Amino acid sequence: MELTAFQELTQEISVECFFMTESQQEEKVIQLIDLHHFIECFDAKIKILSYLHHSINIVNHEGKKKGILFCDLKHSAVPDSNTSEEFRRRFGLSELWFVFVEETFVPDTACYTDAIIENSLDIFYDRIFTFNFFQSIIQPLKK
Repeated sequence: MELTAFQELTQEISVECFFMTESQQEEKVIQLIDLHHFIECFDAKIKILSYLHHSINIVNHEGKKKGILFCDLKHSAVPDSNTSEEFRRRFGLSELWFVFVEETFVPDTACYTDAIIENSLDIFYDRIFTFNFFQSIIQPLKK
C-alpha cells in the first residue's frame, strides 16, 4: 500500500471512528493493514466494500460479497463465531473467511488446528487460512 493511500485511510478511521478509544483506532488500523496486504498477496482484484464499523471486512471477490475476519492468536483470542453467522445473513455474504495472521513463520500448524477445533471455526467459516504477514505467504487450512 502506498504511503499516501495509507495516510488517507488512517485519516478516514480518525474521522469516522472518532467515538473509539485510541487503542481501538489502532486495532482498526492494524485490521486495515492486514486486509490490504492480504488482498495484495491473495488476489489484487478483490475490492474492499466495508471495514470501518465491524471486525469482519466486507469485500467483493469474483462478483460476490464475502467477509474476511483476521485473528492474531498471539495478541487476541478467537472471536465468538456465533456472531459471524448473524453477520453473514445481515450483510448478505456468500462466504466467510477466517485468517490467522502471524508475524513469524509457524511451520507447525497444530496451534491453528486446535483453535479451529476448539472454536468450531470449520462450521462457521467457508475458508480458513494462515497469513504470514512479513513473508507474504498465505496457506489454506480449509478450502
